[in-house]
Amino acid sequence: MKTKAIFNWSSGKDSALALYKTLQNPGIEIVSLLTSVNKQFNRISMHGVRTELLEQQAQSIGLPLYKMEIPEMPTMEVYEEVMRETLKHFTDKGVTHSVFGDIFLEDLRKYREDKLAEMQLEGLFPLWKTNTKELIREFLDLGFKTIVTCVNERNLDKSFVGRIIDEQFLADLPEDVDVCGENGEFHTFTFDGPIFAEPINFKVGEIVYRKYEKPKTDASSTACDTDDAFDYGFWYCDLIPK
Repeated sequence: MKTKAIFNWSSGKDSALALYKTLQNPGIEIVSLLTSVNKQFNRISMHGVRTELLEQQAQSIGLPLYKMEIPEMPTMEVYEEVMRETLKHFTDKGVTHSVFGDIFLEDLRKYREDKLAEMQLEGLFPLWKTNTKELIREFLDLGFKTIVTCVNERNLDKSFVGRIIDEQFLADLPEDVDVCGENGEFHTFTFDGPIFAEPINFKVGEIVYRKYEKPKTDASSTACDTDDAFDYGFWYCDLIPK
């Protein structure tokens, strides 16, 4: 009998590679993609991607999509309550595992596993502890294509947002920036590759700057994979569905 799992889909490159690897495992059945969506703006949390493009991804991948709607700046209590309700929806359907694209953030993995355990679920991390330079190389060699939709101004300037990740992009990254953006330096939208039946069509829109107030709790660190991201501003590149 196959293990039933949900896949935590961010729309970006790490999710795409982790899903690719998971789909190669004949013992795992992915019953649904799960994505956190900003309820106020109807966009993927932190990545800033319109849900229309998210839905096109799921359709091209051929998997159901469950959108977990959260407020713009949730408290930890609100975030965790929405997550509990979402996970219960899946455990009631026989799901026993939850798959993530995390690579090396120990605190984040522990948080995820602790919360999953409360719902009698287990986490799966197909990219865990793999060298990020090897991962981005594998990602590109497989034929995946991804565009940077958000950068944290503490790490990268405006010129990096809206760029396709290729050899030149990697060469231009500062030495202290992880090539997979695992520390929250940047986020991406993957629009082509071996998991897609057809590419996702879009055009690049305007680039905007947003700065967030520091929340009273650390709920944001759970949502965006970095503890102090909201002390800084972000550059976003809007992607417009064709």
